[in-house]
Amino acid sequence: MSARERLIGPEEEPGEEKILASLRPTRLDESEYIGQHEVVRPLKIALQAAKQRGEPLDHCLFYGPPGLGKTTLAQIIRHEMGSHMVSTSGPALKRPGDLLGLLSNLKEGDVFFIDEIHRLQPEIEEYLYPAMEDYVVDFVLDKGANARMLNFRLRPFTLVGATTMAGLLSGPLRDRFGLVYRMNYYTPAELKAIVLRSARILDVPISDDGAEEIARRSRGTPRIANRLLRRVRDFAQVERNGVYDRDAAREALHLEGIDEIGLDRLDRRLLRVIMDVYQGGPVGIEALAATLSEESATLAEVVEPYLLQIGFLARTSSGRKATYHAYQHLGVSPPTKPGQVGLDL
Repeated sequence: MSARERLIGPEEEPGEEKILASLRPTRLDESEYIGQHEVVRPLKIALQAAKQRGEPLDHCLFYGPPGLGKTTLAQIIRHEMGSHMVSTSGPALKRPGDLLGLLSNLKEGDVFFIDEIHRLQPEIEEYLYPAMEDYVVDFVLDKGANARMLNFRLRPFTLVGATTMAGLLSGPLRDRFGLVYRMNYYTPAELKAIVLRSARILDVPISDDGAEEIARRSRGTPRIANRLLRRVRDFAQVERNGVYDRDAAREALHLEGIDEIGLDRLDRRLLRVIMDVYQGGPVGIEALAATLSEESATLAEVVEPYLLQIGFLARTSSGRKATYHAYQHLGVSPPTKPGQVGLDL
């Protein structure tokens, strides 16, 4: 099972882009953009200062878990600066010519957005450094004695990078960003406000407690909250005669296998395997993957982060352990053998 096959997966689903675009805020106004206060205020100041000086905004790096609005902020920067945005991703830039083709078409002040920027190849990074610092790209033509340098000047632009794995970003690249912001998970109150805003846009008359129920199960992620809202909309329309309240939200999400704190069937399977098969752990990721018939990368990158965040899973040098909170949530009696570090959390 991949991230895209899970309803509560934070990655964008195929065909979801158009819907997400209609729900994205276009300004940093409080009535539109909700949450991320530690990012929004300094970014607003930087944007206003750049506009007053008539200069492009400093290069920006947004990092944090998927689904928290990094692409949305890039779009907002483009809108606030009155420019255009060219988007690509680290894996898509395979050759220096790919990069030059995009950079050479940028107009002054444009936003150049690179998603998964940590996956840029080192050769591409080398060409990006002078482009970010001096708005110039140097290409070597021919080889040996006939080699010569081609100096290609670019129009001033703003590079916006997004990554879920900031630790994999090289130091030289990271140091060239003037503005670096961490995106944090949203609170239930913020997610409730996002659900209510999206419901107005989608013309879904959801009740206040219905929005609250969706927010509680959204794993701190607006993308998931908006996806769950659409599932609740469909269920209430067909099964509840258009009544979009808490009971409708509970029934709809129970049908999808999502419990009251946002765990889905795969989350619960992983925890139960650790508890039942491996006596609470520790157990290695490869053994877990084999038992669950899942890819180890899926477990490590898609399933585990939320379980770690809420304290249901402990990752130790000897393997994964289920914590006391996980046993309590699933209604399972924890083992009593000594040395269970995970149970002490």
